[in-house]
Amino acid sequence: MIVLLACAVISAGQQPNAKRAHIVILSTTDMHGRVFPIDYYTNKYDNVGIAKVATMVKEARKNDPDLLLVDSGDTIQGTPLEYFHNKRNNTPPDPMMLAMNALKYDSMTVGNHEYNFGLQVLNKARGEAKFPSLSANTYDAGTANTHYKPYLVKEVQGVRIGILGLTTPGIPNWENKPNYEGLEFHETVSEAKKWVPILRDKEKVDVVVIAMHMGIEEDLRTGIPSPSQVPNENAAIAIARQVPGVDVILMGHTHRPINDVMVNGVLLSQANRWASHVARVDLYLERSSAERWNLIGKSSAIIPVTEKTEIDPEIAKLGEPYDKETQAWLGRAIGESTEELTSRGCRFHDTAIIDLIQRVQLEAGKADVSLAACFNPSARIPKGSVTVRDIAGLYEYENTLVTLELTGQQLKDALEHSARYFKEYQPGKSLNDLVDNRIPGYNFDVAQGVTYDIDLTKPFGQRIVSLKFKGQPLSMKQKLRVVTNNYRVNGGGGFTMYKDAPVVYRSSAEVRELIIDWVEKNKTVPPQTDNNWRIIGAQ
Repeated sequence: MIVLLACAVISAGQQPNAKRAHIVILSTTDMHGRVFPIDYYTNKYDNVGIAKVATMVKEARKNDPDLLLVDSGDTIQGTPLEYFHNKRNNTPPDPMMLAMNALKYDSMTVGNHEYNFGLQVLNKARGEAKFPSLSANTYDAGTANTHYKPYLVKEVQGVRIGILGLTTPGIPNWENKPNYEGLEFHETVSEAKKWVPILRDKEKVDVVVIAMHMGIEEDLRTGIPSPSQVPNENAAIAIARQVPGVDVILMGHTHRPINDVMVNGVLLSQANRWASHVARVDLYLERSSAERWNLIGKSSAIIPVTEKTEIDPEIAKLGEPYDKETQAWLGRAIGESTEELTSRGCRFHDTAIIDLIQRVQLEAGKADVSLAACFNPSARIPKGSVTVRDIAGLYEYENTLVTLELTGQQLKDALEHSARYFKEYQPGKSLNDLVDNRIPGYNFDVAQGVTYDIDLTKPFGQRIVSLKFKGQPLSMKQKLRVVTNNYRVNGGGGFTMYKDAPVVYRSSAEVRELIIDWVEKNKTVPPQTDNNWRIIGAQ
């Protein structure tokens, strides 16, 4: 009996008359406006860009002409090229949409940074795309109507593939409300539970792929959630565990390369940021007689762009006019510096470069105290002529200014939260050793207008010591005008202490523009650093 059963299993597994299919899916994510392999802030070569990805896609199509090509979002923001297009010359088509059209993308999931320039810019770019924008959990406010197409069904080699788009619902925690007016973002696990059965039962798909602008929300080794997340920001693991019927999840948002992770039978993969990698998924299916296809194997790999990867001439030609006008804007001289300034070590000690940002924020926001982070540790202002490029490199995000009325306690709470950038103190460990790499450096804010020490030997919540305002110990009840950026005020980075604080000033101009205008007006970049804060207790 045992022998017969074994033979039956082997026979069923062989299925000599079964039909086979091999489906290839290529995925990009978080390209952030990288058309060319260039770092516009340094004007040097950078091994990224859709012009290089295009070469890889076209090469893959030689072997698999019917492959699917999808993107997981954050596409129309992130470089001076896209900034110039969206803010200063939005008349031509969006350059990333032109490139993606040329590569025949099948879909793009909407990311949170798509909203940075407002709905008018986003909707114009969507209208220029020859592929759908997907987001099953973005709804017209107060209705049951999805604002975007929730999913796409493609038939390849007779196999029906369902691609479901999901967007991180944390957008209201980071974005100015006018930039997403009329929209609401639903929690994604419940939305996946709603839409996957529709794909399976109504659309009769054979494979369900989720292309999400979200990533892995926990350390799989320990189960500890990633710090600095807002609620439901990332949900790849939860969906893999809780939503039946999902085969593949193509992730984004967290700027991490993830080759292949299997969770509860679901294959998870994520290409790295800035069009530096392409994620490739191979699906193997089998069907006998008139039965539906069965997925019998799946794998994924992250393929890097290399220096040997050639620039695709078609994409280069499309992007050339945009690059030319961007370079002309960045190359314009606006001031002078009496010495070279760098942001080297900007998260370990005060620097003149960060003090420049603070000075501009204090003046523009008419504030007592300014909070800012070092976004670019490689930023540099040369001795001599200073250009727009040099200043733009200090502030890489499209943040705007907000001045709040805070108590001394709220300010201290914000600085204590920032100080969690450093792990629990360990004797003999250097500052580099104590950095918590799970926390992005752009979430480490420092203050100007007060003096203080960060004592890393103290427990979390008690690290800010000797906090003084105008030379006197700061009362926890004292009210101050504190200027920061809209990302922080909306809760970005977990700065919840700003919630419900009175807003006394709000600027519509980006901080980057304010700094450029300040340098052009004042002509000279101050080289001084006042060293109003320092780290103690570690080397």
